[in-house]
Amino acid sequence: MHACGLREDGVAECWGSEGNGRSEPPPGVFTSISVGGTHACGLREDGAIACWGLNNFGQIDAPTGTFTDVSAGSWHTCGLRESGHLECWGDDKYGQASAPTGGRYLGVSAGTRHSCAIRERGVSCWGGRTLPPAPAPVPQPITQPEEPSVAPPSTVDPQTPDPEPTDPPDPPAPTPTTFTAVSAGGSHTCALRSTGNIVCWGEASNARTTPPAGSFTYLSLGGLHGCAVRSSGVACWGNNASGRATDQSGSFTAVSAGEEHSCALSSAGVVSCWGAGSFGQTAAQTGTFTTISAGGFHNCALRSSGAAVCWGFSGNGRTTAPAGTFTAISAGGSHTCGLRSSGAIVCWGSNVNGQTTVPSGTYTAVSAGH
Repeated sequence: MHACGLREDGVAECWGSEGNGRSEPPPGVFTSISVGGTHACGLREDGAIACWGLNNFGQIDAPTGTFTDVSAGSWHTCGLRESGHLECWGDDKYGQASAPTGGRYLGVSAGTRHSCAIRERGVSCWGGRTLPPAPAPVPQPITQPEEPSVAPPSTVDPQTPDPEPTDPPDPPAPTPTTFTAVSAGGSHTCALRSTGNIVCWGEASNARTTPPAGSFTYLSLGGLHGCAVRSSGVACWGNNASGRATDQSGSFTAVSAGEEHSCALSSAGVVSCWGAGSFGQTAAQTGTFTTISAGGFHNCALRSSGAAVCWGFSGNGRTTAPAGTFTAISAGGSHTCGLRSSGAIVCWGSNVNGQTTVPSGTYTAVSAGH
């Protein structure tokens, strides 16, 4: 419920929920920043790691030394030392902070119950369940929303997450290889191999970890389903309630899986959406677009002119895009953020935790969470 960004001068700015000091970064210059569940960590110019926020598991007690990468998970943190070795600290209930010893790694990502690190020839993961660690592609889990009950937009904001699923057995670990993209769904993750085929792992209910065979170029996961672009169209898998995981034929360049629906961008720049449309989220706007982002129950897209257009559930003004042009856009659960060509970020929609109150400054990327 908070966010952080780095200004051009390297100073960290955070906004949103201020509990436990999670939105109060220390002074100084940082080269990168990572936001976790209730804390955040930054990598300083000298390679030292500084963390702030809730410390109930020691997740902000960063070890001394020189690091090249840091990733804040839900209740733990992992860093990559200059030597290429891994070190994690914080909650270790599921072994997520018990990083493998030895070996050299290129990057690290801390999730909720597990962590993963990139090697020269593949990915290693640990934690996640009560079983021994097993290699798998890079995940970055987020909270899993279940089938929400539909209520009138005037009275209900459909953003209620599903309880965390019980632990099923670990899926078989994929053979280590190289990947070109990764997408995190609710309690599952999928990655696109350099060969073009997809591999998934995590919560396997609703067949969400059983992607179709074949070669793909683009990948996106929703809460209970996933979709990917291939030469003959869009292929989807997982929960198909309301037709959200229905395959689409045609030529597409991108796809975005929302909560109960999906949207895709054709090679001609036309947006099409399918699945649940109770809030108008599948009534795609006409015109030519360059980017599509499906949020919880609304969507936003960028026209060829750079203007932002949103549709679907309009609670809290999440579909009321500001005027002007943007270079990137990201639709979250109940709000949306866009990056202007000037480097400024503009957000709109629900601001219950300050998620649309963006610090001034120049930015290079934006991502809206739940």
